[in-house]
Amino acid sequence: MRKYVKIYLPFTLNALKRQMAYKGAFYLFILVSLFSSFISYYLWKAIYTSSDQATLGGLTQEEMVVYVFMVYVTSSIVMSSISNYVSEDVVKGTVAMNLIKPIDYRMSLIAMAAGNMIYRFLVPSVAIWIGLEIYKVTALGLRPVTAVEVLLYLLSSIMSFLIYVLFDFCFGMVAFFTTYIFGMMLAEEALLGFLTGQLIPISFFPSAVQRVFDFLPFSSMVYTPIMIYLGKYTGRTAGFMLFRQAAWVVILYVAGGLIWKRVTKRLVVLGG
Repeated sequence: MRKYVKIYLPFTLNALKRQMAYKGAFYLFILVSLFSSFISYYLWKAIYTSSDQATLGGLTQEEMVVYVFMVYVTSSIVMSSISNYVSEDVVKGTVAMNLIKPIDYRMSLIAMAAGNMIYRFLVPSVAIWIGLEIYKVTALGLRPVTAVEVLLYLLSSIMSFLIYVLFDFCFGMVAFFTTYIFGMMLAEEALLGFLTGQLIPISFFPSAVQRVFDFLPFSSMVYTPIMIYLGKYTGRTAGFMLFRQAAWVVILYVAGGLIWKRVTKRLVVLGG
């Protein structure tokens, strides 16, 4: 374990330094994301106001407010893309250098994503999370989150991060066949916004559709940690959800390894 930390910790630290070097672009990203969250907030507020039911999709209006802004906090922590690194390495041919280095290419990408995740968590997410919790108790009248729920949420978020990064690595392997995947990355982002419950909570879908989602990894990326935070998943249900997340981590890790072995066999790099 100490050996792995010694090898891959510099990748994490370099990612942190890169984030701090481009603070302007990062804070612009925060403002744009928060603007989207406020649009969702007013949209859902209008939906609940026009509805004659106090609860929609298992969530009250107050819980939906928390859900909307926890989507921002959770997605900021979880969704740190690495497919763009893969695409860049393929285009520049630098992926060949990574093949001859005594490192695991996928682990180096995960370490870089971890650096981005840590920075996003420490800089904007913690402050927004604390502010949301204060607003939730004082203005919305909801109970404060318990220490157990916080711990389970953080554990679930870490596994969500691994699920997303491992899935994104598999997606990035498309670059070995198409070289340029910027357009597909935009499509992936839009599709995941829908499938992960960022736009619409999965509980709003028909039960048949929800059962389909149960066999896919996407709900484990954002939706599951938030439902644990809201106290919708407790006891055995929370344990099962965490187990399902762990299972997806293993499945995607194995799948990524198999895909990586296949694509490297067809890799051709020209020039020096």
